[in-house]
Amino acid sequence: MATEEGVVFKLGSSEAGTVWVKTTRSSACASCSSKDACHVGGGAEEMEVEAINTADARVGDRIVLNLKTASLLKATFLLYVFPILAMIAGAVLGQTVAVMRGSDPSVLSALFGFLFFGLAFIVIRITGRHLSKNKSYRPEIIKVRGHQSPSADALAMPQTES
Repeated sequence: MATEEGVVFKLGSSEAGTVWVKTTRSSACASCSSKDACHVGGGAEEMEVEAINTADARVGDRIVLNLKTASLLKATFLLYVFPILAMIAGAVLGQTVAVMRGSDPSVLSALFGFLFFGLAFIVIRITGRHLSKNKSYRPEIIKVRGHQSPSADALAMPQTES
């Protein structure tokens, strides 16, 4: 399980039982290739995430978030490995079609490879929408560590334990 600490700063939808949490980038973020693209708001060191509120956290609470490792690995595969596999499959198919039609294998291989690469992003977009509704792909609050006053200074993040 991947865990991260944060502070609840806003209530989410009541029917979904979610809250919005500000977290600080951990040392694991330093080696991530998507570190510059994944923050939604705040400074470069803060990220905002909507989490399932199973611990009954309130605004100002310091909490511990959990994301299932299996879900994280599946999402990582979808984002990083699937497009490459699609591109390779397209290139092989283009090569095969070129041989059958007597065309230039390099041109059709490149054309099919890039076509399949583009289609992979469409599949990722559609799949991402479905996965975002699945609770196992959303972070979950597993523990409330304490409460801070809801002032602006209270939303300053504690250091994450590594």
